[in-house]
Amino acid sequence: MLHIDHLYKNYGKFQAVKDVTLHIPRGDLFGFVGPNGAGKTTTIRMVCGLMLPASGSITINGVDALNHRKELRKQIGYVPDFFGVYDNLKVKEYMDFYGSMYRMSSGEIERISDDLLELVNLSDKKEVFVDTLSRGMKQRLCVARALIHNPALLVLDEPNSGLDPRARVEMKELLLNLKSMGKTIVISSHILSELSEMCNSIGIMDHGNLVAAGRIEDVMDHVFGNDQLIITLEEGRETALRIASEHAKVKVRSAGEHEIRLSHTMTKQEIARMIGTMIAHDVVVTGFHKQEGNLETLFMRVTEGDGGIEGDGGIEGDGGIEGDGGGEGDGGIEGDDGGESNGGKTGKGENKDVAESDC
Repeated sequence: MLHIDHLYKNYGKFQAVKDVTLHIPRGDLFGFVGPNGAGKTTTIRMVCGLMLPASGSITINGVDALNHRKELRKQIGYVPDFFGVYDNLKVKEYMDFYGSMYRMSSGEIERISDDLLELVNLSDKKEVFVDTLSRGMKQRLCVARALIHNPALLVLDEPNSGLDPRARVEMKELLLNLKSMGKTIVISSHILSELSEMCNSIGIMDHGNLVAAGRIEDVMDHVFGNDQLIITLEEGRETALRIASEHAKVKVRSAGEHEIRLSHTMTKQEIARMIGTMIAHDVVVTGFHKQEGNLETLFMRVTEGDGGIEGDGGIEGDGGIEGDGGGEGDGGIEGDDGGESNGGKTGKGENKDVAESDC
């Protein structure tokens, strides 16, 4: 669905995005994470055609995004981090306006708008002025607007920014519903716990580098390893340490009074035999389990600046963290020709920018 190859973006001498290569399959809900200034928003803007890269290529649903920018707008629905709405329009008029930008017929706009407003739970708000909606409702309305032309790819940049807990839950349920319908979604967020509940694949950026990308479980295994074993015991610590250290496929990482941490290359059967040997030598083993990680610990691990992740083991992207400081510096949108139309009511000044830059 989305293919990014060797993407670079420079601001003068500062390199905001460095050789990013990424593939997102059709139907994925992809979470894009990274510290402030990591290059996420710059990459998203280049994907959406709002910013031109220094070099590299972007292909979306078979369309060359850099050389066919008009066709690109048909492939993408974009919900920016600071969205704008036309406060002097009713919800129905707002949807009609955006449908007309994609040259849809009035009958088609009405039919699709009704379906989308029902999808985002705003069917009863069609005759309500947009400026009376809550922030969460406005955000869901922006998602409906981004879907009106049935794009192949939906891109959301920090969609939960400023939302209260209930609105965040509603947004999560909406995105999961869209995923179940087969929509390909890219979402950037700093709320890692929510991404772990929604996404089936992730990409982590740091200092302009894509330091990890792929299925969440694959990235977890690659970073934390499937070779971390924790054995808890009540008695026989020294005997357990001797048995573990004598095993050719085991390395003792740490040993507490009632816990031993090992790294290993054993099969499940070999692990069982080693535990059995310990028990046979009077070690009171109370349990053993594989060390588990989560998205928060994964994020902290790969953005520590200690070498990052090499791009092997089924994980896409370039290896390591180059460790040069600085922020994204992506001040605004440059060199783009925005939406196909900026006609109709413009309302407030900030809203005009949204219409012109909307994908």
